[in-house]
Amino acid sequence: MDYQLNLDWPSFMANYWQKRPVVIKQGFTDFIDPISPDELAGLAMENEVDSRLVSHDAGQWQVSHGPFDSFDHLGEHNWSLLVQAVDHWHDASAALMRPFRYIPDWRTDDLMISFSVPGGGVGPHIDQYDVFIIQGTGQRRWRVGEKIPLKQHCPHPDLLQVDPFEPIIDELMSPGDILYIPPGFPHEGYSLENALNYSVGFRSPNGRELVSGFADYVLARELGSYRYSDPDIPEREHPATVLPQELDALQKMMLDLVQQPEHFQRWFGEFITQSRHELDIAPPEPPYQPGEVYELLQQGSALRRLNGLRVLCVAEQCFVNGECLDTPHHSAALALSEQLTLEGGVLGDALEDPSFLAKLTVFINSGYWYFMD
Repeated sequence: MDYQLNLDWPSFMANYWQKRPVVIKQGFTDFIDPISPDELAGLAMENEVDSRLVSHDAGQWQVSHGPFDSFDHLGEHNWSLLVQAVDHWHDASAALMRPFRYIPDWRTDDLMISFSVPGGGVGPHIDQYDVFIIQGTGQRRWRVGEKIPLKQHCPHPDLLQVDPFEPIIDELMSPGDILYIPPGFPHEGYSLENALNYSVGFRSPNGRELVSGFADYVLARELGSYRYSDPDIPEREHPATVLPQELDALQKMMLDLVQQPEHFQRWFGEFITQSRHELDIAPPEPPYQPGEVYELLQQGSALRRLNGLRVLCVAEQCFVNGECLDTPHHSAALALSEQLTLEGGVLGDALEDPSFLAKLTVFINSGYWYFMD
């Protein structure tokens, strides 16, 4: 199903993106749920799927993590089932991500879906990512507070909440309504009846993640092996003193590593295309040969990209799930990253290049793309 989003993107980006929360009434007109509560519960029983159950009773919070064997022990009030990266496992749900591609793909994270019974929620909390929360079946009340420092506490080791806050948004959400919340704004939602919610999240790496990821890249490639040198070591009054110019030289050694575009770009492409959640990979059996891939594409067969697969172009290079596709065929690489369904014609002359065809075949045999027929 194609979902049509009723949103003036330029106005939204200018006034709300990373600035202010907002309710988009009937962002999706005549909204139809892509998944049922029973299907969501079935996913939460799978080993590869990240899920959790959050409940509360008389102020006592409980959190348990999937996979789950049964839900028969649950009552009719005060619990929520939350399943991460449903777009990786459920094709109809993945379609909900597509209307949000106005925001660059590299910022996209995943689709989290929750099913809540009356009173169900995870309590007041703060997230450090952008999220669009789409209301599905049922009604849920959402409160959002101002972005101010709030004391945080853990009512359960796996649950971080904030103290009560004054709302700047207090809204009863109906099917098709969308709530956008930027990072840092406290919020809480609880269901008034059995309800489905769809959270389209956006990734925003912090400095620690960037430094750690780049350090791993440097170590893996044995970069930066040159040592600090000081043939003209300056005199100093106290031998235990490290001089400012020495600190500057050490800092420059570190910065020089980051400021090599060929390494920084390659690292970032590998880093940002790695999926944080399992993919529903099913390699073909038997594997394809390059000649078979060529013939199928020439005959009009189309390739479909695996849901949740991260494919991005960084500078002139294309990256697929943490791997670099080294190819001079930039337009073909761009087609791989842009198009979710791919026909041979858009790859142009690249299909005639044995090297490109071999790499494409490797990706197909890895389960990253599959023939729709």
